[in-house]
Amino acid sequence: MRARLSLIFLLGTSGFAAAQGLQAPAHSRAGDLITATTGGTGEGTLYVIGPGHVSKTRIQLGGEVQVKGSELQSAGNYLLLACSGNSCNQARVFVEPTQPEKISFLLHPSRIPISQPNAIHGVSIVMDAFRNLVTAPSTVTFQVSTKDGPGASAPLQTRSGIAWTRLSSGPKEGPVEIHATVGEAREIRVVQQVASDPCNLHASVQSAAGRLILQTDPVRDCKGNALPDGTIVTFTKVDKGGRSMVDAPIKKSVARAEMPYQGAATISVASGVTLGNEIRIGGGR
Repeated sequence: MRARLSLIFLLGTSGFAAAQGLQAPAHSRAGDLITATTGGTGEGTLYVIGPGHVSKTRIQLGGEVQVKGSELQSAGNYLLLACSGNSCNQARVFVEPTQPEKISFLLHPSRIPISQPNAIHGVSIVMDAFRNLVTAPSTVTFQVSTKDGPGASAPLQTRSGIAWTRLSSGPKEGPVEIHATVGEAREIRVVQQVASDPCNLHASVQSAAGRLILQTDPVRDCKGNALPDGTIVTFTKVDKGGRSMVDAPIKKSVARAEMPYQGAATISVASGVTLGNEIRIGGGR
């Protein structure tokens, strides 16, 4: 088969017989069966050459021949060759995508602070049942759904098979589902909304056995959402020995740390760009 195909292409267009010897639809849809009419008499061979596909079938010339839909699933240009001996007739068929039946949905980021305008980016790619890009305009609906129920939705028209949107994060922490829908096809992605910067950051200090025990109040943002575990809080101590710092992760809304105690000192607390209270302690015992 490879040798035969190589011979066909080496002949070039001058080696083909007249196009009217093979009649086929100029257009078809992906996955649809088509019927072609051949000229001549006797036995011949039908070649179907398309995107990622080549097939060879023995046929009787001078009648109709069918090309199965399974051979025409990829959108694009197909070349049909009806060959007998050293002569071939050709016809070209352009296979178009069918209606939208699948959607690919990309969402970024997967984790975002609350109340961030236009910070969530969603892109959908519309395809038919054979995963051909559907370039004809389609309507994709993006819908935001929280634990309280469905939220806002926005229908958008695709351009060259693609629709994209920007969404703002909501005012509450927790998971948010974002749906992309076209026809009966739907894809769901989840964004985890987390608390924003700390608000009213406050820490307290106790001394015990020559050490300072540092602890924050429950760390929340300005809307009352608890900051996620693992968020770093930095305690800074300035005393006669100089400046020293210790980072402590928040666990169950509270950050804790210990530092050596050697006399009068000033303790401050911060998380990200947020500064908390400052504590001054006296001399050692």
